[in-house]
Amino acid sequence: MQRTVDIQLLRSRIERVSLRAFLYIVVAVGGVMFAIPFVWMVRTSVMPMWQIYVFPPQWIPAELVFDNFRIPGLPFERWFLNSTVIVLLNIVRAVTASSIVAFAFARVRFPGREALFLVVLATMMLPSQVTTIPTYLLFSRLGWLDTYLPLFLRASIADPFHVFLLRQFFRTLPRELDDAARIDGCGLFGIFWRIALPQSLPALGVVSIFEFTYNWNNFYLPLIYLNSVNKFPVALGLRLMQGQYRTNMGSMMAAALMAVAPILVIFFLAQRYFVQGIVITGIKG
Repeated sequence: MQRTVDIQLLRSRIERVSLRAFLYIVVAVGGVMFAIPFVWMVRTSVMPMWQIYVFPPQWIPAELVFDNFRIPGLPFERWFLNSTVIVLLNIVRAVTASSIVAFAFARVRFPGREALFLVVLATMMLPSQVTTIPTYLLFSRLGWLDTYLPLFLRASIADPFHVFLLRQFFRTLPRELDDAARIDGCGLFGIFWRIALPQSLPALGVVSIFEFTYNWNNFYLPLIYLNSVNKFPVALGLRLMQGQYRTNMGSMMAAALMAVAPILVIFFLAQRYFVQGIVITGIKG
């Protein structure tokens, strides 16, 4: 009897170890597959021009060439600054507007609150391409073409997904905090500013990361509304480096590496807030 139990325990342990080893192998293979394009971009950015087009491809550069990071004739530094300004202003807009709307849906009781929240969520199913022509005509009548204003005031001030994310987080905060704040003389805005926002830094960090990534990589809207090369963000400026007949692949990969570097830095610095915010927002429905 004891021997049978030992055999079953051993078999169960072998199954768990085998399953864990299989999962590790799958994750490792997936990680390698996702890392290959990034490694290819890095090796191309520091590889001599003659070696880039060698077949079969060579992964290790014969020599490190950093001249590819010098991009003459194009205002890359200006594009980088433009993207930084656009990203920072959109983060402030998104965090401010979305947190206010989410707080109202989570902590303020008013007639039709749930129905209105469903309407807000339903707008996420509306493709942005549907509203492109009406918003373009509106901004054209306002004289805002070739300015950054359409990039700040896109389809909605408060993003529905950000509202949903922050609402879920605000609902995890105990109601007793609101009652204690009211006893101390805080109004609704005081509860939002002094109680809710300081407690919601992880969720606000997630919203900031999403907004940073979206606006830094945004190619569609700047392509529609911007005409001046000096006003281009990085994502749109990289398109000018692709020639009609010939492309300097080394310089393009170097520019792409510099463009993706801020996203990697921001993600690794704010990874704790990102993971914590995603976990906490799913605790309470």
